[in-house]
Amino acid sequence: MRERITAPGHDRNRSLGLVAVAWIEQWCVHGPGDVQGQPVELDDEFAQFIVDAYCVAPDGRRLYDSAFLSRAKGRAKSELAGFLVLFEAFGPCRFAGWAQGGERYRWNGWTHDYEPGDAMGRPVTAPFIRCLATEETQAGNTYDNVHFNLTEGPLAEFMPGDAAGLTRVYLPGGGEIRPSTAGNASKDGGRESFVVFDETHLYTLPELQRMHATVRRNLGKRKAAEPWSLETSTMYLPGEDSVAERAHTYAQQIREGKVRTARLLFDHRCAPADVDLADEDELRAALREVYGPFADVMDLDRIIAEIWDPRNEPQDSRRYWLNQPTSASDSWIAQHEWAGCLAADNEVGRGEPITLGFDGSRKRARGVTDATALIGCRVRDGHLFEIAVWEQPSGPAGDGWEVPATEVDTVVRDTFRRHNVVGFFADPAKWESYVAGWEAAFARKLKVKASQQHPIQWWMTGGRSAYIVRALEQFHSAVVDREMTHDGSSALTRHVLNARRRATRSGLQIAKEHPDSPKKIDAAVAAVLAWQARLAAVGAGIGRKQTGGFVPRRIH
Repeated sequence: MRERITAPGHDRNRSLGLVAVAWIEQWCVHGPGDVQGQPVELDDEFAQFIVDAYCVAPDGRRLYDSAFLSRAKGRAKSELAGFLVLFEAFGPCRFAGWAQGGERYRWNGWTHDYEPGDAMGRPVTAPFIRCLATEETQAGNTYDNVHFNLTEGPLAEFMPGDAAGLTRVYLPGGGEIRPSTAGNASKDGGRESFVVFDETHLYTLPELQRMHATVRRNLGKRKAAEPWSLETSTMYLPGEDSVAERAHTYAQQIREGKVRTARLLFDHRCAPADVDLADEDELRAALREVYGPFADVMDLDRIIAEIWDPRNEPQDSRRYWLNQPTSASDSWIAQHEWAGCLAADNEVGRGEPITLGFDGSRKRARGVTDATALIGCRVRDGHLFEIAVWEQPSGPAGDGWEVPATEVDTVVRDTFRRHNVVGFFADPAKWESYVAGWEAAFARKLKVKASQQHPIQWWMTGGRSAYIVRALEQFHSAVVDREMTHDGSSALTRHVLNARRRATRSGLQIAKEHPDSPKKIDAAVAAVLAWQARLAAVGAGIGRKQTGGFVPRRIH
């Protein structure tokens, strides 16, 4: 499964990537390893990524300030990054106009003919390129590949004898390539034209995160060079707050429309979520899916043996070899469990009986506001769907933000107008007056009620621990046993996977990873409440589908 996030106006026909692919295949060789020194022939997937990364707007400016490439272990991501470093150092990597037809790029006897409408390229003047490594004692895999090419490959012909060293490369036309670590990346005042952050799932230490932030800020200092960065990563371990985890979070925010200006190219590929690690045929097919065209050069038998080795944790195998998001050790619901309930049928008919769940916040101390969520559940089959989730925006837009209570009220009332709501369970904490108003307006329409006195109120706090624990158990069992489905909506999924197990005297409950965590769980709580209302509806014989429409059905 391949997931891409691209900018508005993204068009592979407007890209310097075609000349980049041709240049790399002409001048680059494979770095240290079994095929070192052999000519490069990029597979279609990596060629597509390069074309995407070099897309330009109609005015010729780069579409992307950063690109993120996530692939499974062994996919040669660092080598690809090295090829791009070399292209950025020597090749026609910045826009130089639109071809009319007949134009030709020449470099050291090599030529590239442009077709009419192609983006033509020019080199960067005095490029300064960083290859970031995670440890002080290592130059990094990307720089190792660059160094090999400049000392052993065709490009070595154009390098003075001592120009390509183990600590830096001085480029013949001016500029340099430098491997850097957290200790020295911020000492040069920001002259970068291109940066590679390799294996950012390992960037968990504060000094590595500061390095990443400092270098990213420096990229804005050379306008004419149009600096950009490339991050490569295998799937991160949730909860470590790695740079890769932050990139995935940023991509989710873009997908949800919560970022005003998005200049990130996001490209992630993983195996199907429901793959059975014990089924060899299924596992082999999943590995072919995740490695794509590179699967033919991978030792899949060896990888399967590694996955089946009892010394290796299954969660680690999913993360490294299948590039799947896994879960923190205290997660309430594992990622693959939730993903296994994703449904293709997301249409909810106007007359179908549904239930609602609501959980929310208003305003908290220190300017931190939790989210508010309204989640629906189709009674006939237990399909959960997101109606609305209100979250504090990131950055300056979130300063002083409060949940728009009037808008929330409007959405709830509109949902009752548009759908056949038979049950609605809401945690009234901080929303008591609104919940009371909803009870006054809709109690007569509800077929199932939280109680006779308060048909909508369903407290998730206070002296109801046993009820809460049972509700959470029932929801968890429905996910694990695949008795429910969901629409895959980003906020609902994120909140469910953010929830952490917490032991209480009454049993397991859920909470955020810590009280001030920005990772919200309100939509997960709302989903639990929607599911409770749905169980009550089923128990009352509501919503079972038979020929001729929806009719009550007795539960024996």
